[in-house]
Amino acid sequence: MDDLLRQKYSRQVLFQGIGEAGQERLIAARAVIVGCGAIGAATASLLVRAGVGHIRIIDRDFVEPSNLQRQTLFNEADALQGLPKAIAAERALRAINSKVHVEGVIADLNSQNAYELLSGVDVILDGTDNFETRFLINDFAVKFNSPWIYAAAVASYGLTMTILAGSTACLACLLATDRATHGLEATCDTVGILGPVVNLIASLQAAEAMKLLSGNLAVLHQRLISCDVWTGHFQSMRVAKDSECPACGRHCFRYLEGEAQPHVTMCGRNSVQIHERSRLLDLTVLKKKLEPAVDSVRQNDFLLRFWVAPYEMTVFTDGRAILKGTQDPAVARSLYAKYISA
Repeated sequence: MDDLLRQKYSRQVLFQGIGEAGQERLIAARAVIVGCGAIGAATASLLVRAGVGHIRIIDRDFVEPSNLQRQTLFNEADALQGLPKAIAAERALRAINSKVHVEGVIADLNSQNAYELLSGVDVILDGTDNFETRFLINDFAVKFNSPWIYAAAVASYGLTMTILAGSTACLACLLATDRATHGLEATCDTVGILGPVVNLIASLQAAEAMKLLSGNLAVLHQRLISCDVWTGHFQSMRVAKDSECPACGRHCFRYLEGEAQPHVTMCGRNSVQIHERSRLLDLTVLKKKLEPAVDSVRQNDFLLRFWVAPYEMTVFTDGRAILKGTQDPAVARSLYAKYISA
């Protein structure tokens, strides 16, 4: 480690659990964060500041004003421009620590791109907003023996668990206990969310990642930790492996094989995502096509947004779209066919 890095991470190196050897491991480590909303953004900031050498951020969404209350990497300019979160996060994180290689990827993680996006890293971190994607991550992690850290929060409640394939219960085992979703049946859109619980869960997740990446596997908690920042209730419990678990017990990877991923309703918005990956879109051409037919069209280098009252549709270059204003997939498919596929 050169003198500049030694100075940058001096307070962390002083901590006995890390030391200079642990810091060297962090600098050489690679992590991927799936989803850069509230938890993902906070975890990314902590790991970049800690000096984790390569961080890939995968996110399918864009910055909106309602994100700024809890998604700490973004600002009003990002929301005004409607920047993809992966791009806004990459810019912010590079400004925090230029020595870390930050790779922002605008993508919806799915069975077709999971191997490409999740391979070659030392840990996978959960910043998602839905269980379909989490089960896909779990399938990949179990099949390829990749450590990953589950994390979720809504209202004032959150939980996290480090999952090590072969030695701990996996997310599918956890679901059988009814603990993985307890308190999370609601969404940010229905009951809201407090910033403090986001940062608490992200801190626990980042600490576990730092233990793992610095070589301190013996101190990984390997428990489900839940907490409520409003009531002050904290709980830690060990989860038993389920021999009948479809993933780690029977090695049935339905999500990774593409058999179990429907449309996804986004957290924090009344919206539906359209999974259309059959072609690439030229957004400039699409804008010219739409301008005579819709209320308003805006475009940047990454996405195009237009309004057809009472709906707002955001379209990405990979053909994917998010329709705001409904949770009915039939309405979303109909509008997509009318304005994009025609």
